[in-house]
Amino acid sequence: MNVTLYTDGAARGNPEGPGGYGALLQYVDGKGTLHEREFSAGYKKTTNNRMELMAVIVGLEALTKPCKVRVVSDSKYVTDAFNQHWMDGWLKNNWKTSTKKPVKNVELWQRLLKAMQPHEVEFAWVKGHDGHPENERCDGLATAAADGEILLDDDGGALV
Repeated sequence: MNVTLYTDGAARGNPEGPGGYGALLQYVDGKGTLHEREFSAGYKKTTNNRMELMAVIVGLEALTKPCKVRVVSDSKYVTDAFNQHWMDGWLKNNWKTSTKKPVKNVELWQRLLKAMQPHEVEFAWVKGHDGHPENERCDGLATAAADGEILLDDDGGALV
């Protein structure tokens, strides 16, 4: 099954303000019918990068069987980690950057890698806030979650 996962993250007062993520899964069945599922959640104190990662993680974790997934994100942090092969270096260097500093958000990157395992995943970057309908939709989900009344704790560990 071919799936497209659109994602976005948002944070108010980044870093360490309230934030949220939005994700949209889409696939077209054999009859040409579009199926969609949205995900979002807000956190009390977090960062934009953590929310960008959570959007991808939650979308991938929602898939119940192996799929070909095209992740579409406006986050260079997420897309470049794979398309520019940063991840290869981080893994080779035991989660250290090219400057020998610890990679930030390791627990989320590890969770993302686990979520990717059963799937064939590719990452595509789109310019944010540029009228891309699904990106704008995810931005709306993420900002509404960040501004919502029900905010979860982001204790720096693996988020729910």
